[in-house]
Amino acid sequence: MKKSILVVDDEESIRNSLRGVLKDEGYNVLLACDGEEAIEKAEKDKPNLVLLDIWMPGIDGIEVLKKLKAMFPRLGVIMISGHGTVETAVTATKLGAYDFIEKPLSLDKVVLTIEHALNLQQLEDENEILRQKIHKKYEIIGNSEAITRLTEQITIAAPTNGWILIGGENGTGKELVARSIHRKSLRADNPFVEVNCAAIPEELIESELFGYEKGAFTGAVSQKKGKFDMANGGTIFLDEIADMGLKTQAKILRILQEQEFERVGGTRRIHIDVRVIAATNRDLRKEIELGNFREDLYYRLNVIPLEVPSLRDRKVDIPLLVLHFLKEFSAENGLEEKEISNEALEMFTEYAWPGNIRELKNVIERLVIMTRARVIRKEDIPVPINREPETGEKNCLFDTDSLKAARDGFEKQFIEEKLRGFGDNVSKTAQAIGIERSHLHRKIKSLGIEVTR
Repeated sequence: MKKSILVVDDEESIRNSLRGVLKDEGYNVLLACDGEEAIEKAEKDKPNLVLLDIWMPGIDGIEVLKKLKAMFPRLGVIMISGHGTVETAVTATKLGAYDFIEKPLSLDKVVLTIEHALNLQQLEDENEILRQKIHKKYEIIGNSEAITRLTEQITIAAPTNGWILIGGENGTGKELVARSIHRKSLRADNPFVEVNCAAIPEELIESELFGYEKGAFTGAVSQKKGKFDMANGGTIFLDEIADMGLKTQAKILRILQEQEFERVGGTRRIHIDVRVIAATNRDLRKEIELGNFREDLYYRLNVIPLEVPSLRDRKVDIPLLVLHFLKEFSAENGLEEKEISNEALEMFTEYAWPGNIRELKNVIERLVIMTRARVIRKEDIPVPINREPETGEKNCLFDTDSLKAARDGFEKQFIEEKLRGFGDNVSKTAQAIGIERSHLHRKIKSLGIEVTR
């Protein structure tokens, strides 16, 4: 589709010259001889860009610019004038004009400036589409009482600078809540930096968080910014905060109190302005009693506590979540949108979901990809969600006379399901089922369980 350009100038010769050149370049051209006509045509025809003269009878170009930007904030406007001054150009730019071209006009320059302005506008449109997709991806789904209360708390807390501690089981969506807070905050246009404290080895976490100077240690061939530096002006999300060692906790506390830090190997104090959101799946009060977490850090972080409910506490939201994920994964995989039968959906609402939304999401993705039919039925649902396994699987643990074989069979099904709920994360699965990580590794190997990570 051709782009349309509105040319506004009180000189007929200039209007006609610009119309001829721009038509040759493939644009649709609209003409206006004064400010009033320009505003009327802009409102009626909604051009992609405006070439606007400053000195005209009646409403001058600066006033027209103000009105056009009030009506269409993202409309590209290029100012033209034969009596321009630096002050006028600065004023026009501050009011949102893309550029300022002096008369006599160089038609080549006009065409090039228009191309640049339209390209920038296209990039801004694409960025807005991507931003909307991201916002939708991190949308909190549900209308249960627990979720309604949580979203109300987010709405109240988000516009402030108060630090937030998010609690909740694994897989409940704590990162989703953190991103929602950032998106609704006054820092939304600044960085959101996530730090998974459980995933960074203790010996590396200091350099990851604070960065390092060139030559700070072997291999530090250049300066590197840390997570706090990267989050300056925005939000830093400290996920799994309870997995951070006491030594690192002390340094974090100092940074949070002073809003200053030094890079590893450096001496210069770096000032930062960050909002801190922390999250944990553990009871930090118990961790304090056990000596695993600093009490002063807990009180520093726990300004605004939020608790994300488990999926079992918001079962009325499960149908909404299932339909949402069916649509999402069907689109992602280029498939016709899947549906689910009432019997299958009932199985989903009856299941306890120990892995919470993460487990639900993984199951839906698997069903969308692996179910050939358009409608997902109860026989497609895997165990243990399906309490009526497919023929051949039913009562399989009773098909042996060996207690050891039956026990091993149960252990394998149990561990496979738990691993699936935690995205094959062995450490988190071991913690959830109450055994040592090394013990679980041995079980996985002996039972022949496949783990993808």
